[in-house]
Amino acid sequence: MININYNPDVLDAIANLSNDEVFTPPKLVNEILDMLPQELFKSKTTTFLDPVTKSGVFLREIAKRLMKGLENQIPNKQERANHIFQNQLFGIAITELTSLLSRRSVYGTKTANNKYSFCTEFKNEQGNIIFNKKQKHTWKNGKCTFCGASQEVYDRADSLETYAYQFIHTKNPQEIFNMKFDVIIGNPPYQLSDGGHGRSASPVYHKFIEQAKKLNPKYLTMIIPARWYAGGKGLDDFRNGMLNDDRIRKLVDFENSADVFPGVDIAGGICYFLWDRDNKGMCEVTNLYGDKRISSIRHLNEFEIFIRHSQAAPVIRKVLKKEKHFLNKVILPSKPFGIRGHYKPSKSGIPCHFTQKQGILYAKHEDIKDRHNVKDKWKLLIPRAPIAGQTDFSKPVGFYYSGNVKVAKPGEICTESWLVACSFSTEKEVLSFKSYLFTKTVRFLLLQTVVSQDVTREKFIFVPDLEKYDIEYTDDILRERWNITDDEWAFIDSKIKAVE
Repeated sequence: MININYNPDVLDAIANLSNDEVFTPPKLVNEILDMLPQELFKSKTTTFLDPVTKSGVFLREIAKRLMKGLENQIPNKQERANHIFQNQLFGIAITELTSLLSRRSVYGTKTANNKYSFCTEFKNEQGNIIFNKKQKHTWKNGKCTFCGASQEVYDRADSLETYAYQFIHTKNPQEIFNMKFDVIIGNPPYQLSDGGHGRSASPVYHKFIEQAKKLNPKYLTMIIPARWYAGGKGLDDFRNGMLNDDRIRKLVDFENSADVFPGVDIAGGICYFLWDRDNKGMCEVTNLYGDKRISSIRHLNEFEIFIRHSQAAPVIRKVLKKEKHFLNKVILPSKPFGIRGHYKPSKSGIPCHFTQKQGILYAKHEDIKDRHNVKDKWKLLIPRAPIAGQTDFSKPVGFYYSGNVKVAKPGEICTESWLVACSFSTEKEVLSFKSYLFTKTVRFLLLQTVVSQDVTREKFIFVPDLEKYDIEYTDDILRERWNITDDEWAFIDSKIKAVE
């Protein structure tokens, strides 16, 4: 039966351009707007900028609130709409297509001066939602100096989109509209191809946040991937800046991106935040995973990286207080023997562990670089991408199990597909280390730093090096060593898969 009362919002159903240019559902937009002081929507002078408008949903929902909030101050509905659209709402579209879509959503027509426009005062087609067709990348050594995009990929004909986003392709963003803004809000593009190996891409979302801060708004809020929590490719400085900025007063975290953007898979999850220029202090962190909503007041910079779960922080504090040495200094760097992943095996030579599928083949003696003097020791090899395919961290994570780690004998080496987790004189020590790595407690400590499938040695900063490996380690042993409570263990147990 057809429900004649069903009136869907087209912006709820619109298809995303890609996983990197994701349209924001109206429900989420209103949750973000709810974080702002609501008196902003009752002032005729509050100005709003969406510097990355795609569907116009942020500006549309703000317009709704202003239309209601200014009802008493400007009783005439058309005069009120004209004032709001001309003086309070501004947007910069990311493509020509999204400029048309945004104007259609906000003004009711794709051209602002159309006779059917909600605003009757605009004299040009763009209104206050602009798009600069002539915007170009600035190339140097094959990369854009503003966004890092690959010249090979994005140096295109004028008839094609170049993704030279206007807001971040200038040193003077204040000159775009020549005015100040009280609120900057949006959902920026997440990454662009950088021309690296395979489908390599570099993040760009942080550049929009850094650029927005240059405009010094009263409030800044954006929804972005959560991968910045642990830094990584181009994000270390941004992470440090965010963690040490006490104007970030609210942070809402989703481990599963599908909870925010249905049908969209973004590794490591999604978050949005509220930056409050004139109100410094601790941050209210809210974690949403499954049917749970956990909030706490925290210092974002308590640890070297951001720990998303407040329930994990007490465990890490106990471990850091007890231990002095950690596995990020024990696990060998990438390419421990100088053999790349695409190395062509030889018919004879040194036994070498290639990929899981290939198994043990051979590498030539002259191609080997035993820089760490571990070739003739017993070694535990662990995969660099142990959770390939898992992007939803609201579900239990495994990392390591008997089927994806290898004990390498003296004389055996490996390609860069593996990390050398430890090296000892005896097999017994390696097996003891393996039992330690397989505990849920250790893998939980590792989880706190992981926001993608790439698990390098740097991710082990919270996993202690016990230095002595002569027993079979269990979670009971580690719980006693670090004084982990029953409630803390219940949370650990819920986040990590059993080895079996």
